Amino acid sequence: MSKYLLIVLFCLCGLFLIQKAKAQTPTDDPGKVEIENQIDIYKRQISNLQSQEKSLSNDIALMNSKIQLTQYQIQTTQKEIIAIDASIVTTTNNINNLEVSLNSMAKVLLARIVATYEASKMPTFNFVFSSDSMQNYVKKLTYLRLAQSHDKQLMVSAQTTQNDFEAQKQELENEKQQKDALQKQLTTLSKSLSAQEANKKDLLAQTQGSESNYLKLLAAAEAQLANFGRFVDSQGGASLLSNQTNCDSWGCYYNQRDSQWGALPLNGTRYTLASDGCLLTDVAMVFTHFGHRNVNPVTINSNPANFASYFPAYLQRTVYADGTSLSRDPSPIDGELAAGRPIIVGISYDNGPMADHFVTLISGSNGNYQMLDPYLENGHNIPFTDHYTMRSIRITYKITMQ
Repeated sequence: MSKYLLIVLFCLCGLFLIQKAKAQTPTDDPGKVEIENQIDIYKRQISNLQSQEKSLSNDIALMNSKIQLTQYQIQTTQKEIIAIDASIVTTTNNINNLEVSLNSMAKVLLARIVATYEASKMPTFNFVFSSDSMQNYVKKLTYLRLAQSHDKQLMVSAQTTQNDFEAQKQELENEKQQKDALQKQLTTLSKSLSAQEANKKDLLAQTQGSESNYLKLLAAAEAQLANFGRFVDSQGGASLLSNQTNCDSWGCYYNQRDSQWGALPLNGTRYTLASDGCLLTDVAMVFTHFGHRNVNPVTINSNPANFASYFPAYLQRTVYADGTSLSRDPSPIDGELAAGRPIIVGISYDNGPMADHFVTLISGSNGNYQMLDPYLENGHNIPFTDHYTMRSIRITYKITMQ
């Protein structure tokens, strides 16, 4: 058997082994199936607990279910990463085998092209008279034609191998992208788990296991959302706006009433971002100041761990987005602004005891501040005292990023 035919068979065998390797990739992992069953169970438990009357014991049970669900989701993601790692190894081996085949084919094809070209230059009469007999001439001619036919087959095989080589390279790139996405998902889930565990710890610390303390927390959350509503009503309602986002060297200005998200329910509740999303929108703007430009109000709103389990429209003190966290703690204003850090300020429009609207101060001192107001139309970089008084300030939050 000629050398180039052996090369063709070798390459075809390589392609067969590659297809066989793909076919033998495991699809159903019994452990993964069991985890998915547990995920379904906890999703049903969470749905059931959310429909029950609010109480401390029910809330703790809800938190525990969410923690368990996230832990199983982490396990599923980890298994998917292990599977994609194995697939990456297989695909890399396929690429290496195909590259060897292509190099071998190229050498044989080059030699065959040169030989065929040299044979084609020989005049027919020289080729005839150089033959010992007509029988030898026919044999040589038949061999030449057969060789040319085999050369064509080799070229087709080479093209097929080249196509599969390119397809495998693209598959490897896709697998790497899938792995990157899974690793980001794993990071997000791990952060969410930490947030859920921290929220449970905070709730237990704040309530000290007391149902009456729990009811006080619930009442405070309800009051804040009610105050948000009163502020919006006093300003003429939560009509939607367009073309509000404005990004500059500081970060991005967002408006809670922007038509991109204003009509969305706040964490699946009866409240909307347009009517009650001022604090959430402030937090999203501050994220962008610290370099997380892909964070917007929808990003914050889409993570249930950012909201209190006892009142789902109430934003937690620590919020997670884009693989990091942002915490709010009471603080004086001027020192933070002087250090280049924004301050989130809660104001009372009617001089009541509680804040009913939040804005972000971005610069200034001694009462002369520039702000981002998430409610006012085009409320980007405007003077604070043009709209509110210093006496209206009820709480100021410094920002800590982790």
